[in-house]
Amino acid sequence: MRPCTKTTLTNGLRILTIPRKDDLATTFLVLVEAGSKYETKEISGLSHFLEHMCFKGTVKRPRAIDIAGELDGLGAECNAFTSQEYTGYFAKVEAHKLDQALDIVSDLYLNPVFDAPEIEKEKGVVIEELNMYEDLPMRKVGDLFMELLYGDQPAGWDIGGTKEVVRSLTKEQLSAYRSAHYVPQATVVVVAGSFDEPSIIKKIEAAFGGIMSGAKSGKSAVTEAQVSPQVFMKKKAVDQTHIMLGCRAFSAFDERRFALEVLSDILGGGMSSRLFQKIREEMGAAYSVRAGADLFTDHGFLAINAGIDQTKIIPVVKAILEEMEVLKNEPVPEVELRRAKNHLVGRIILGLEASDELASFYGAQEIAGEPLMSPQELVEKLEAVTGEDIRAVAQDIFTNDRLNIAVIGPVGDEATIKAALRFA
Repeated sequence: MRPCTKTTLTNGLRILTIPRKDDLATTFLVLVEAGSKYETKEISGLSHFLEHMCFKGTVKRPRAIDIAGELDGLGAECNAFTSQEYTGYFAKVEAHKLDQALDIVSDLYLNPVFDAPEIEKEKGVVIEELNMYEDLPMRKVGDLFMELLYGDQPAGWDIGGTKEVVRSLTKEQLSAYRSAHYVPQATVVVVAGSFDEPSIIKKIEAAFGGIMSGAKSGKSAVTEAQVSPQVFMKKKAVDQTHIMLGCRAFSAFDERRFALEVLSDILGGGMSSRLFQKIREEMGAAYSVRAGADLFTDHGFLAINAGIDQTKIIPVVKAILEEMEVLKNEPVPEVELRRAKNHLVGRIILGLEASDELASFYGAQEIAGEPLMSPQELVEKLEAVTGEDIRAVAQDIFTNDRLNIAVIGPVGDEATIKAALRFA
């Protein structure tokens, strides 16, 4: 595979091309620095709502059915997403249909019309999306965890916003926000798969090159303050209690992130991981147990998710903390370290067989301002992690002043959980 090539247009827009001539599918992806961390309390959720509205009509395709019908007619896989730090629009198509994908996705990004009746209708759609997530405690517990860590600041707000704010959004707010953030120097276009590189760059320049650069609004820095373990409980009548237990870590620019990835895999990255074996196989307390690190431009955390028997919440919490303590105090056996690295590398390489995953791999790095790293370079970084690197990270982040748990379940005593939530 040829490495990623970066081209920057005169207006500041960046183009990443990752050609693989034998691919049957090609992905066209547009990323823009516009997410929930760029919002104020009054427009919380607007980034996500704007993403929705781009599919409701453009100058060239005035109705939502015009967009959906054309995409379905291409046999395309097309979607969009909003995160804390960026929004993305993409289409994955048969390689020979890339020109049509470029035309549609660029139109969504460049020319939304924000028709007033469609805005009002889409408010109902987004509110039902929020309702859907409320009924998915396995996912909702992650929102509670973010709120627990970061509180009343953008990093702690739900990306989808609140129902009250969604109902209040106006066309003027959408237009103003888009003008402040959807500018070329804050936008990355990525093409991965089978395509003619010189030709596609010219076509992207023709579509995006005429956009004038504007002043880009920034985001507020995340503030963190914690002195002791914290608990956030939400009582809900569900058959299974869902927990997210973890610790504050560091940003995506920290070199320790590679050791953190290996550490999280050892804890809960697969069926042979320590927590899967302990909580599911030995204790029989959960069906799903997993660990992962989530790192942003100026903050991050490692967390363990589990859906558990409500009566076993305290033993499960203690089991997780015990495994964290072991990682702080004992070197990881070489056999286990090798297995975790093999598991991580295998997931990376297998995942990047798909053109959309490959586009996201490079695009996410570029939009975050990270130096571009190839999959091979990432593998080398992971392979270089030592047992002592892992222990050093564990000793740094597995401390009481970084420890948090969010819980969704039918019952629970917060004081009891908080008493158990403490390193020795």
